[in-house]
Amino acid sequence: MKKLNKTEKDSVEYEVFRSSAIKEFEIILEQVGKLLKKLLKFYFHSSKAVDKLYFKEIFRNAVKFDILNIDEVTPWLEYRDNRNSTAHYYGVGFAKDTLILLPQFIIDSRNVVNSINSRCNASS
Repeated sequence: MKKLNKTEKDSVEYEVFRSSAIKEFEIILEQVGKLLKKLLKFYFHSSKAVDKLYFKEIFRNAVKFDILNIDEVTPWLEYRDNRNSTAHYYGVGFAKDTLILLPQFIIDSRNVVNSINSRCNASS
């Protein structure tokens, strides 16, 4: 984000940094979902049942089993909606929407990782 913000908006570098930031947003979103899936396997009768969960169901179950709270989960559902938009409708408008979300997304990502780590450390 720092390099993106320091780059002229009409430059090739800006396009590269913007695309990279959006792609990283998508990757982190998916990775957090995968981490939560791993944790949820302890609460379900089978791994296959967890593997069948869709992204939003993963987060809803994270609240249900007190891995995350509702305030932590709500933005992630919005991030997913945004990601679905960027994945299906490439364009400057959707890219701008994602860039607006990124500063809070970075904070929320750190918070969720800390919550997951706390949960894992508490159970060991």
